[in-house]
Amino acid sequence: MAASRSEWKHEIWNPVTGCSPVSEGCEHCYARGIALRLKAMGVEKYRQGFEVAVHENALEKPIHWRKPRLVFMTSMGDLFHPIVPDDFIQRVFDVMRRCDRHVFQLLTKRPERMAELSGRIPWPVNVWAGTTVENRKVYHRLESLRCVDALVRFISFEPLLSDVSDVDLSGIHWAAVGGESGPDARLMRIEWVRTLRDRCITEGIAFYFKQWGGAHHSSGGRTLDGRIWDEMPEPSAQLQFNCFTHIDESISST
Repeated sequence: MAASRSEWKHEIWNPVTGCSPVSEGCEHCYARGIALRLKAMGVEKYRQGFEVAVHENALEKPIHWRKPRLVFMTSMGDLFHPIVPDDFIQRVFDVMRRCDRHVFQLLTKRPERMAELSGRIPWPVNVWAGTTVENRKVYHRLESLRCVDALVRFISFEPLLSDVSDVDLSGIHWAAVGGESGPDARLMRIEWVRTLRDRCITEGIAFYFKQWGGAHHSSGGRTLDGRIWDEMPEPSAQLQFNCFTHIDESISST
């Protein structure tokens, strides 16, 4: 039976924590700072700080969530980091497949490995595949993303660091856009956001605007041209989910 909109809860699941820089979007990584603070506080899960680590004791956490959740994956790391063993990724996918009452949003800056493994791991219909595109230098990630046999493929344009008006959105179902936050936040121009929004409207792609960030004349917030943009992709008829119009504020680049 389809879950009503009010029944859905939002969760973050981190069976993997830690990462290493791969592109300009990593320069002011929020997760690194959080991990180092948690390490200083003596939190066991972050005893290695932001070094890549897998967490066996977190692996089956979604199994115990009885009501449907919209789950953002590895907000504190990257499941497809080269250090993460293939067999551990397989086990993560086994859990997601078993928990088909939930929807998992799987975001990576390493879609090449995601695509390679998707040829060997059956892709569950309840797992969305996404990659981060912060500027034109990483457009190649989209070629890999389009090779993933996911029901929903999405792009996180966060932090958006340049004009990406010529990005190829074919095969994409959802675009989430946001500026960088923090004291050293880099500029995101309003025309960059408007262009993406207008492209999404024209091409029938759901558009979600997360935040302006810390380097914009609007001084933060998430209103664009007088309204909040919380669009979500139409879910699969197979899953019998209602169309979501809200997503947790925790959605951000890995």
